[in-house]
Amino acid sequence: MSKSSQRRGSDMPISHEGFLGHKGYRYLKLAIGLSIFAIIVYALADVNSRPNGGTWLGYTLGTISALLIVWLMMLGMRKRAITAGNWSLKGWTSAHVYLGSSLLVLATLHTGFQFGLNVHTLAYGLMVFVILSGFVGIYYYATVPRKMSDNRAHRTQSDMLEAIRALNRELNEAAQPLDQKYLGDVKTAIRKTKIKPGLFTSIHDIQKRCATTRASKRLRKAIANADDGMRQPLEHVVSILERKAALLMRTRKHIRNKTLLQLWLYFHVPMSFALLAALMAHIVSVFFYW
Repeated sequence: MSKSSQRRGSDMPISHEGFLGHKGYRYLKLAIGLSIFAIIVYALADVNSRPNGGTWLGYTLGTISALLIVWLMMLGMRKRAITAGNWSLKGWTSAHVYLGSSLLVLATLHTGFQFGLNVHTLAYGLMVFVILSGFVGIYYYATVPRKMSDNRAHRTQSDMLEAIRALNRELNEAAQPLDQKYLGDVKTAIRKTKIKPGLFTSIHDIQKRCATTRASKRLRKAIANADDGMRQPLEHVVSILERKAALLMRTRKHIRNKTLLQLWLYFHVPMSFALLAALMAHIVSVFFYW
């Protein structure tokens, strides 16, 4: 490689930019600009009656909001295509977040702050719920994947599960020289290897009740009173138990974080489709029954 090409390569920046800061917060600036413009037009609009969805401004803001909602729903389809540049998945997700947030301004101005027990307010309420759930998703996707990556230590979930099975086999072999009173604890730790954590139970509490952790603590105490012939096998078994307990904690944290991301999708996506249905009902009722 020539010196010039080496120099060019060293000058190339390595981008670790997240979807929120994509292209220097391009879509945040666009969303803020669009919201401010809508507020100014709403404040200066010369309408004969109280501003509402039935005025020219209301129809304009409603049309923009409806088109935005339909476009935002296309993110799921977009994830199946691979492109780069301005319309990369990162760019699309950034636009999804910020332009979706701008609906809180655009759709609210579209209503003219008139609400009631009707399909129109239902559509607006569902939109607010979807956006708020989106904020939760932003937090999860901005923090959880990094935690998952750090926690896994460059291992996949399959790798961690296979490593646990390998440690169980190693435990079974290493425990053979132990007295029967210790062997039972080890067999229980192997047999009762619960990996999936409960959603509403802390990882710390799960670890405390874990058969592997209990066996490790009990055998660790037994080492002090063991004779010379039993001390070394006990230390070897305890070492394996502690490695397994640490790996179980990593695996449980990974599964917990993965479950949280999946649960968020199970809430956000169905609510989005409910919003789309309510939006269609809102549009039909306006144009055919208003």
